[in-house]
Amino acid sequence: MTATLLEPYVLNDTLTLANRILMAPLTRCMAGPGLVPTQQMADYYARRAQVGLIISEATIIRPDGQGYPNTPGIYSAGQIAGWRLVTDAVHAQGGKIFAQLWHTGRISHSFFHGQTPVAPSAVAWEGTLPRMRELHYELPRALSEAEIAELVSQYAQAAVNAREAGFDGVEIHGANGYLIDQFLHHETNLRQDGYGGTPEKMARFALEIVDAVCRQIGGERVGLRLSPGGYAHLKGDARDRAVFDHLLAELNERELAYLHLGIFDDSLTFDYLGGRASDYLRAHYQGHLVGVGNYNPQSAQEAILAERFDLVAIGRPLIANPDYVARLQQGEPLVAYDESMLTSLV
Repeated sequence: MTATLLEPYVLNDTLTLANRILMAPLTRCMAGPGLVPTQQMADYYARRAQVGLIISEATIIRPDGQGYPNTPGIYSAGQIAGWRLVTDAVHAQGGKIFAQLWHTGRISHSFFHGQTPVAPSAVAWEGTLPRMRELHYELPRALSEAEIAELVSQYAQAAVNAREAGFDGVEIHGANGYLIDQFLHHETNLRQDGYGGTPEKMARFALEIVDAVCRQIGGERVGLRLSPGGYAHLKGDARDRAVFDHLLAELNERELAYLHLGIFDDSLTFDYLGGRASDYLRAHYQGHLVGVGNYNPQSAQEAILAERFDLVAIGRPLIANPDYVARLQQGEPLVAYDESMLTSLV
């Protein structure tokens, strides 16, 4: 039974979701020239509009935020117009969609934009780029405080652009080892200025972005994704716990639509978080919480009934099943995901 998953869910006075299922942000690398969303992308998202809320694929806020080929942007007029195709298609099917705002930080590469990648500190990530294994990650340069202030304003502008493009709101991507997350972890933030050295200073960039975006479009239209456990593109450190303790306490004083865990598998545990990252967030965050990480309908329903989180984000099964919600409603089996499905937008 998945009745609880299929119940409407009230986020706030302005947003009620048709069910508790979110489409997780899924990077597909299929934007057109100029990193403009295409009609094919609009059709892809529209087919999934039955979920309570679609979170778009991660969408870069400025050119040097790009770290993968053909990922869409939200900083040019052409990109805004392209996203309008997507949002109109989703809304025509009765759905809701948020734009996920993204800068990859040190996971970027000069191949895409001709600039040295930027990060909190000059610490490189090891290895090669997915889909472009001939390219090795580069040593980033540390951002100045003035450049950080400029980035905060660009996140806010990206949120304005998203609303202009017809999105119902935005999710700030503060997870998975990308730029915002790099400020929140000791391995990647070696600063000793206003943005590093103490939990308060390490959390400052994330909070300034949240505040700037909320001022522009209203906190009830803003979600935030976080990875308190270091597992992707950086290594965790026991000292990180204090950073997230402070960040979550501050977020409890702000209005947000929801907080969304960023993790690929929620069975992972972290010693310094006392177990699973989702349980840590639930214990420390008082608002709506989105769980994610290898959940099937049954395990998601059980977790929600156990009050481990309120909503669940589904990723790869939604690639395999555009009609995921209809299949649950009708008690039909789900199609198994296969990597070959990544070659096209079905």
